[in-house]
Amino acid sequence: MPVPFIDLKRFESGFLERWSQKVADLSGAASFIGGAEVAALESRLAQECGVAHALACGNGTDALQLALRAGGVGPGDVVLLPDFTFWATFEAVVNVGASPVTVDVHPEERHMDLELFRRALDQYRPKAVLLVHLYGWGSPHISEFRAHCHERGTLLIEDGAQAYGVRFRGESIYRGATISTISFYPAKVLGAAGEAGAVLCNDEQLAARLRSMGNHGRSTHYSYDHVGWNSRMDALQAAFLNLSHEYLAARLESRRVAQRFYREAFADSGLHCVSPPADFLENGYLNLMVYSPADRARMEALLKEKGIGYGIVYPEPMSRQRGAQAWLKAHVGGEQALLQGQSVLSLPLFPYIRGEELEEVRDVVLAAR
Repeated sequence: MPVPFIDLKRFESGFLERWSQKVADLSGAASFIGGAEVAALESRLAQECGVAHALACGNGTDALQLALRAGGVGPGDVVLLPDFTFWATFEAVVNVGASPVTVDVHPEERHMDLELFRRALDQYRPKAVLLVHLYGWGSPHISEFRAHCHERGTLLIEDGAQAYGVRFRGESIYRGATISTISFYPAKVLGAAGEAGAVLCNDEQLAARLRSMGNHGRSTHYSYDHVGWNSRMDALQAAFLNLSHEYLAARLESRRVAQRFYREAFADSGLHCVSPPADFLENGYLNLMVYSPADRARMEALLKEKGIGYGIVYPEPMSRQRGAQAWLKAHVGGEQALLQGQSVLSLPLFPYIRGEELEEVRDVVLAAR
C-alpha cells in the first residue's frame, strides 16, 4: 500500500466549506491586506507564545531577515549559525550583508554544539547568533545559549520555523527568546494556504522597527524612518491560519500519536528512532531515523520500491553548499553536520495519518533490518 511522505489534503469535516465561505466574505469586502484577520492572528500568536508582540509578515525567510535587520545586523557584522539547517537561515545572513560563520552540531543532540558555540563567540565576536530549533523540538541547552548571549550582549535570534506548538519546561519554546521567528509554510504544523511568517519579541521599540521594516520602513503613510521592504501578510493567509488554529490541538495530537507509534514500533529492533530531549513536548513535525550511510541507501531503495514516501532533512551542511562558498567567513568544528546529512531519514508523518498507513511503514522498515 503506497503511503505519502506528507498529505496536506486531510482536512477536518466542514473545514473546506468554512474556508470557502471565509474567502467569499473577505473577497466581497475587498479585505486583502492587513485588517481584522491579521490583527486577530497577531493577538493569538502573542498570547499562545507568551510574548508581548507578534508581527505577521510575508514568509519565514522574511521573518529571519526582519529580525536581523531590526536587531541592527548588517555589513561588516558576523553571525553564527548551525551548519545543519535549512538554506534560508544562511541566506538571510547573506541577504542583510553580514558574514556567516557556521558552527558544527553535536553528534547526539543534533543541534548547534554548545562548546563549539562558546569557542566561536570568543574567536569571532559575532553581532548575532541564529539558534535553530529543528525536528519539532530544540537544543537541550536553550537556557545556556540564551544566558551566554545575554552576558556577552550578543543578539540571539531563534529560528523557530519548525517549532510551533513545541513546549520547553511546560511553556512555549518562544517564550524566553529575545526574538524568534515562525514559518507558516503549508507543510508546517500550523500552515497557511501559501507563504506566511511571523516575528515574536517582547521589546516595544524592537517591535516598532520590525513592523516598520516589513512595511517599506514607514512611520506614517508616506513618511519613512527606515529602508525596509514589502513583507505584509495578506488577509487570506491570516484567515486560513485563524481557521486552522481551531483544529490545531487535534492535529498536534495526531502527529504526536504517530511519533509514539514509530518509537514504540522500533524500540527493540536495533533501529535508531530519535526522541526529543528531556524537558520538551514535541509538536510531531518530523520523524527522525538514523542509519549508517550504506543502510540508509538500502532503505531509500526499498521505500521507493514499496511506494512509501520519505524525506532527507537535510542532505548537506551549509558549509558544503556550493552557493555558500563565496560568502562563508569560517566554519567552527568538524564534520558532524556532514555525517548527519548522510545518515538521517524521515518516515511519513502528517496530521490524521491512518493506523494502517503507519503499520505499512512499520512493516516495510522492520523487514529491511
